[in-house]
Amino acid sequence: MSQIFRILAINPGSTSTKIAVYDNESEVFTKNIPHSSETIGKFNKIYEQYSFRKEMVVNTLREQGMDLNSLDAVVGRGGNMKPVEGGTYAINETMVEDLKVGVMGQHASNLGGIIASEIAKLLNIPSFVVDPVVVDEFEDLARVSGIPDISRKSKDHPLNQKAVGRKAASELGGEYKDFNFLIAHLGGGISIGVHKAGRIIDVNNALDGDGPFSPERSGGLPVGSLVDMCFSGKYTKEEVMRKIVGQGGLTAYLGTNDCSEIQKRIKAGDEYAKLIYQAMAYQISKEIGAGASVLKGDVDAILLTGGIAYDNEFVAWIEDRVRFIAPVMVYPGEHEMLALVQGVLRVLRGEESIKVYT
Repeated sequence: MSQIFRILAINPGSTSTKIAVYDNESEVFTKNIPHSSETIGKFNKIYEQYSFRKEMVVNTLREQGMDLNSLDAVVGRGGNMKPVEGGTYAINETMVEDLKVGVMGQHASNLGGIIASEIAKLLNIPSFVVDPVVVDEFEDLARVSGIPDISRKSKDHPLNQKAVGRKAASELGGEYKDFNFLIAHLGGGISIGVHKAGRIIDVNNALDGDGPFSPERSGGLPVGSLVDMCFSGKYTKEEVMRKIVGQGGLTAYLGTNDCSEIQKRIKAGDEYAKLIYQAMAYQISKEIGAGASVLKGDVDAILLTGGIAYDNEFVAWIEDRVRFIAPVMVYPGEHEMLALVQGVLRVLRGEESIKVYT
């Protein structure tokens, strides 16, 4: 009988901290701990939220009747540390310091590894991060932007993309490294990754405004018009950034990032809402087509995942444009908590080597 490992997963978001406990791949419980905007607004920096969030995590575990000493490992969502290749990394002091500073940017996910490390230290058990947001497996051609001062960066959704890639590979009778996939994560941010033999060799920078527009991000914009806006005197830098990330995309056009609300409008006959929603599917399809060219057409499957993939009509709009490239497989929702746990299980079972962050 195989050994059962009990693993705590911690995934901090901007207004909540999601935690889950698994016995191997079986969920024991999951809980989304909300944080009010008023509470979060009291902290000037992301790291200052650490003690508050850690206490909430520990208290919630105790409320659930969880014996902390029953845990075998803790895993946190990997944040903005230095770029790394995909895999499962043991948390060390260098990583914790980089997450505190936010060497690649400030985001709540930076707290995942820090909280995981501190809880694990108290229990004398190992702690990890898996496929952090800064996974960078680009080939050199993908880094060239057109201006030497600017390099294209890999900032997307590697945790969910790679988890879905492994799931599809298993269903197709092989391993993730045996296939070439185009994987579209369709959520608040939208990223389309080019997966070649188990590596994300190219992807749009979904965080900073590259690729298709999304429910709350602008995606790539006409550069000249954006420059004009920046120097018009009408907006501060912060206001322009909010138009790109947070108040762009569907939010800018339709006043909401709620796709279910937009679906209701379309069913009620709102033709403008349909135009904008279809335009998002159109841009996603274009990005998938671009990814196919990177792989020279050698694509085993196109995988659609994320919350928007629950919308069958939206998926059909994309599939209608891209199915000539390869079969389309759909995995609605996000699989991040299980993906974190599975990354730890692979190293605890000796299926993968633990990677060292330097």
